[in-house]
Amino acid sequence: MSLPEPYTPSPQLLRDRVILVAGGSRGLGLACAQAFAALGAQVVITGRNPERLEHACESIEGAGSTPPAAVGIDFEAATRRDYDGVAGAVEQAFGRLDGLLHCAVHLEKLAAVQDLDFDAWNRLLRVNFLAPLALTNACLHLLSRAPDGAVAYVMDEHVLSPGAWWGGVAAPRAALLAAMGAQAQEWQARAGLRVNALLPGTMGSPARAFTHPGQHPASLPPPQAVVPACCWLMGPDSRGTTGQVIHAQG
Repeated sequence: MSLPEPYTPSPQLLRDRVILVAGGSRGLGLACAQAFAALGAQVVITGRNPERLEHACESIEGAGSTPPAAVGIDFEAATRRDYDGVAGAVEQAFGRLDGLLHCAVHLEKLAAVQDLDFDAWNRLLRVNFLAPLALTNACLHLLSRAPDGAVAYVMDEHVLSPGAWWGGVAAPRAALLAAMGAQAQEWQARAGLRVNALLPGTMGSPARAFTHPGQHPASLPPPQAVVPACCWLMGPDSRGTTGQVIHAQG
């Protein structure tokens, strides 16, 4: 499914909404957090690097938006208590949660499936599959109370066409995509709650720089090119859309 084109978020599209951006300290997550705040949302961002979290908060507040909240968490080592802690911090601070956007990602070297050892697979699965599900489950009681709750998982293009050397990227996300489809059907009884996946397409990001170190970032669309799709998914314009794979750039 492609984003309705052309789509331009209306001013104050996200007014009075609380949106949690997992992996919101850089790349697409930061670009979305900045945009969400500019559109009226109260933003909460997670990350594992305190300095990046601080800089991200400063950039959002410095643009004149409502100061965001930040919660530190390392998805590679997180336990259920850590995920519950994030949800608890959001509930204590704001008493609600209207949207959850999953942008966090972990990458290992591109390698054949058999060349990724147990520890590498463990890291990939924990961050790219288990963490999004665990955080969503921890926040589900808050999202279920929202009149228009939205969850979106940012995927990778290789989830649809995995090729040689990309198994470590594609496999955890393919599992997450399957879980998303199941959630969409299971949540049908939860009025107003939806879940979708987002394929951002090629863009200049820290992840792209890791997998394609010889490619100049300026030759690629910036993360801001994907932001309208994320705003659409977190806002009222996507109400009723669930269980879909959204192509952000057509």
